Amino acid sequence: MPQAPTTIIDLSRLALAHGEGKRLEVPVELLPLELAGQSYLGNPATPTVRLEVSRPSGGFAFRLDFPVHVEGPCMRCLEPATLDLAVESREVHQTGTDDPELRSPYVEDDELDIGRWAHDATMLALPTRLLCRPDCAGLCLVCGESLNDADPADHVHDTGKDPRWAALDNLRLE
Repeated sequence: MPQAPTTIIDLSRLALAHGEGKRLEVPVELLPLELAGQSYLGNPATPTVRLEVSRPSGGFAFRLDFPVHVEGPCMRCLEPATLDLAVESREVHQTGTDDPELRSPYVEDDELDIGRWAHDATMLALPTRLLCRPDCAGLCLVCGESLNDADPADHVHDTGKDPRWAALDNLRLE
């Protein structure tokens, strides 16, 4: 899987004193999102994200938010599916601590990798199933046709035993 594009914010150049904050609008390129072997594209591919940086004592606090429209195959029937997301994420980064909960994985040497963070935040904002419609019926298990608009009478298939499971008929549990 390719790495997310790098968009670096140099935190030292923001020149924030303790208790100060800044709001930035930054374009960030989103790579295709890979889920279960399928690619989902963000539209726009380069959304403008709003980044809020504040400087509490001993580190930084970040808030990232942006809208994105995601397109890709339905996870049940493979028809085109779309979803509008409002991505929001928060991070903290305390200097001088070994506690992993207080150190952001996106900050290294006073540089915030906002591109990688935006990609990861988008992945986390996705639902567990991206469907073409809420009542998607999926594909017929026998013939593979989409069941969304099909007549149920057309999908009455022979339900005989699968010969690959025949050996289980000889299994006796006593």
